[in-house]
Order: sequence, then structure tokens, then C-alpha cells
Amino acid sequence: MTKRIYAGAGVSVVIAIVALAATVTGAFGRSSATPLPASSCSAIQNGGGQVLVASDLPLQGSGRTQTIQMTHAIKFIFTQHHWKAGKYSVAYQSCDDSTAQAGKWDSGKCSANANAYAQDSSVGAVIGTFNSGCAEIEIPILNRAPNGPIMMISPANTYVGLTHSGPGTVAGEPGKYYPTGKRNYARVVAADDYQGAADALLAKSLGVKKVFILNDKEAYGLGVATNFRNAATRLGIKVVGFTAWDGKASSYEALAVKIHASGAQGVFAGGLICENGGKLIKDIRAGNPTIKIMLPDGFTPVSATVQQAGAAANGATVSVAGLPNSQLKGTGKKFVAQFGKSEHSTVDPYSVYAGQAALVVLQAIAQSNGTRASIAQQLFKVHLKNSILGTVSFNANGDVTSNPVTVYRVVKGQSTTFKVIVPPASLVKHA
Repeated sequence: MTKRIYAGAGVSVVIAIVALAATVTGAFGRSSATPLPASSCSAIQNGGGQVLVASDLPLQGSGRTQTIQMTHAIKFIFTQHHWKAGKYSVAYQSCDDSTAQAGKWDSGKCSANANAYAQDSSVGAVIGTFNSGCAEIEIPILNRAPNGPIMMISPANTYVGLTHSGPGTVAGEPGKYYPTGKRNYARVVAADDYQGAADALLAKSLGVKKVFILNDKEAYGLGVATNFRNAATRLGIKVVGFTAWDGKASSYEALAVKIHASGAQGVFAGGLICENGGKLIKDIRAGNPTIKIMLPDGFTPVSATVQQAGAAANGATVSVAGLPNSQLKGTGKKFVAQFGKSEHSTVDPYSVYAGQAALVVLQAIAQSNGTRASIAQQLFKVHLKNSILGTVSFNANGDVTSNPVTVYRVVKGQSTTFKVIVPPASLVKHA
């Protein structure tokens, strides 16, 4: 009798251990992550973790200081949580979607990275991308991933069409990014209909009655420029020009003359600083010394804009979705203090969003059954109270439910917080 009881107990213990292992590994079918290719990604961190989280950011070019700090913020959050998401442990790799030659994100790298995530069965979530054009490539690949879709959370994408339709989007958006019909993408920053509306309100407050609008022809740049145009028109501001600039041009003097001839008191440049934005600002300012230059978040970090444009950047404004670090409270204030101390430098606003995105990932994984599909489903059930950015949750489209926009102003070569704008829904829907 004693022998049989002992044997039965032993079997029960074995069964319990096997059941626990199956629960913990979930559909990933392994007890530790398989590293992503070293050609694009850093060495795996906490390699014994079961669920691999990849960040996908452009780590080369003028904004690399900003994006590298973002990867540090993600690791900082994971370390603070002892690399645990509920009963699951996480591993992390930082992956680069840029090339040295381009000095920015590259469509080929974005495609290759997304396919690598889809093919590595241990990848359960992706934090990225930084650029909306790259997101357009990656989202549908992750949406079709085996046993997926794979959850994707962006700390920076603002192009409207990634999540919902409206002015400034193209036919088929956002549905074409979700071929399975299931949503797997969200963002912790406001979309460009909010940013465009905020910049239009800014222009009106600055006394701009006529505005000239530029774009860099990319999805993000053209999108935010269109959103700004729509909102500005709604506010009674006359749009006297809407055209693209060539990021490879050696001079924008002719464009500056055209802007001057239009009688514009302000110019809005929808696009990226890496698209020769510094030279653009210099030439516009040279031809229009008193014009008000308004820039969206593609011109961050502001320090890069100042470095490239020099004194011509003084007086320019740069809008960024989210609150400034100075207005963060509780957990957010604590994060900025602790992370800043670990970095021995000022915390870039996008590092705050990257840290917030990492917290969203941890909760989605913790609430899931450990499978890709479940993690993606749980993304839309995330509700974080007293988080870095306050209360964080998403609507069914994947848009964050809180949408402040901060306007920074360059004063004597330094970025200063100018104002925070929360545009009314009545204006946003027309943007």
C-alpha cells in the first residue's frame, strides 16, 4: 500500500511538472527563446526567457542617439520587472530597420526584419516601428505570422491610416494592413489627425492667416501635412501653397522665393529631419527671416534639427504627441528621474513612450495564455492605471485614448516647452 501510494504520488508530481511546463511555454513550444539574426539584431538579453520581444527602430542616421536611448528605456523597464510578465519570462533583442547608406529606415530592412520575427516562433511581441512608412510594411507581415498574429505596439508611429480611415488616408486603409481581419497593432502616441489639428491651433494662436505647407512625399510626411491643411482650412487659415520638397536637393532657394511670393506668414513642413530638413529650414529662413516655421515630430530629436539648421532653427516650433517630461506625474515622474540617472543624460520624450510601450507588452503577455494570438488579443484589453503616461488603454482601432500634443520651441539653440494642446474632437474629425 505504501509503495503504491508513493508511486502514485510520483506520477502525480511528474504530471504536474509537465502540465506546468506546457502552461508556461504555451504555443511557443520551448522553454527559452531562439535568437533573431545577428545581422539586424543585438545579442539576446535574458536569453532564458520564453517569450522573445523585439524592438524595431532605425539605429543609424541623425536620430540614432534618440532611438538607441529608446532601446535602453525598454531594457530598463524589463529589468525593473525582473524580466517577468505574469507567469512568463521575457527575452529581448534590439533590431535595426535602417541602413548606414540611407541613414534612416529602409524598406528592405523593414521587410526582412518582419519576416524574421514571423519565422522565429519564440517572438511574441514587437515594439516599433519608429517610422510609419516602415510600419506599413511590417504590420501585414506580422498579421499573417504563423500561430499569430504577432502583437505590435509603436512608441512613435503617427500616420492616421495605420489604425483608422479619414482625411489624409488612402483607399483601403487601414484594412489592407490586417489581411487576416484581426487587429494586432496599437500605438501609445496620438495619431496625426490630433497632431495636425494641434499644429493648426498653434498657427492660429501665432497669428498666422496665410500658410504654406510642405511635405517630404512619404506616408507620414504627406499624411501629417494633409491633416494640418484640413484643420487649418477649418479654422479659417488660408493655405497659399501645398507642395513637396526633394530630400536630395542641394538648394531650396527657389522654394523659399515661392513661399515669400505667396505672402505666407507661416510654413508647415510635414516630414522628417533626415530628408535634408536642416538645409530646408536654412533656406526658408534666409528667404523669409520673419516667417513662423512649424514642424511636426518628424523633426525630433529637436537637438538634431538645431544641429543641422543652426541659428535658422531659432523660433521654430516642433510638435510631439504626448505630454512633456515636466508634466508627468507619479510613475512617469519617477521613471524620468530613475532612467535619466541610469543614462547620465536628459531623457528624450520618445524614450518615455518606449518605456510605456514596454509596460503595455508586459501586461498583454501577462494576461495571455502565452500564445502569439492570445498576446495580440490581450493588447486591446490592456488598461494601465498610474502608468508612465497616466492611464493607458486603447480603442478597438489600436489608438490610445488620451491624446495631448506638446509643442516645443527652439530658443537660443535650445528646446523649450512652449505649450500643450489637446485639440477638440470636432476639429480632429476634420483634420
